[in-house]
Amino acid sequence: MKVKLWGTRGSIPSPGPETIRYGGNTSCVGVTLSDGSMLALDAGTGIRNLGLALAAEPARLHILLTHLHLDHIQGLVFFAPAFQPQTEIVIWGPASPETSLRDRIARYISAPLSPVEVRELPCDVSFRHCPQAEWEIGPARIRAASVAHRGPTLGYRIDDAGSSLAYIPDHEPALGADLDSLADVISFGVAPAVLGFTLGLRGGWDMMILTYFVICGVSRLAGFNVTANALADRVTGKVKYFEGTPIPTSILIVALLGVASLVGRIDDRLWFGSLRLGPAELHPLALLYGLSGSAMISATLRIPKP
Repeated sequence: MKVKLWGTRGSIPSPGPETIRYGGNTSCVGVTLSDGSMLALDAGTGIRNLGLALAAEPARLHILLTHLHLDHIQGLVFFAPAFQPQTEIVIWGPASPETSLRDRIARYISAPLSPVEVRELPCDVSFRHCPQAEWEIGPARIRAASVAHRGPTLGYRIDDAGSSLAYIPDHEPALGADLDSLADVISFGVAPAVLGFTLGLRGGWDMMILTYFVICGVSRLAGFNVTANALADRVTGKVKYFEGTPIPTSILIVALLGVASLVGRIDDRLWFGSLRLGPAELHPLALLYGLSGSAMISATLRIPKP
């Protein structure tokens, strides 16, 4: 199985020096199977060049669409094999309770968006909903599964001759991100605060600082989820630095409290003792939580990512 990336961009084509490494076309991946047959994954503008690269001889081509957002189908009317009468094209895509795959694609391949309509395409084209069970295309076994993205959206796994390919281009794990963030807040935010309270940080000021620490952890994660795209490198897509300390750095406080517990410095024997400030008690050790929380939400503290 051989894979070639014909289009890697999302939303709109984006030619220019910033995208020269991977090209500026929208989603399309060509997959050559072990028997020499071809699959196309999505039909963004990249499928135009894929079509031009194919021989003009009669062929049967399969196009697997993950979903029907414009950047994944806008190349269909520029796909040269679609205008060759000798070509058979099978377009696979997600089912929808609203209408058929053909009718949904026809909304794009029709006036006023297109100079031709689906029924006018010279090729022999058919539309099929992806089955829930595994199916075969030539020597390949194909599996489709729903992923988190607006509208019916699929990800694909292709197995052929001992090789496997997973294609999930628009997976935006909103649920997954929330669950990951929730797990981080519990593990590195709530848990250290509960541990501090259990070991003796129970003064009024202590509890205010512990609450502030947890809120900072939530803000840190929410801020990272929102700004990650803005901080990402335009070419590699990777975030170069942490803005504020990562919430897992609170493990240092946990380690310190672990040592305190081992040596018996808990409750009224906590390091640095306690102070009476106004109406409430403060253990200076609680200030570590305040410093850690403030560092997490700092907009000026930047830590390079490894």
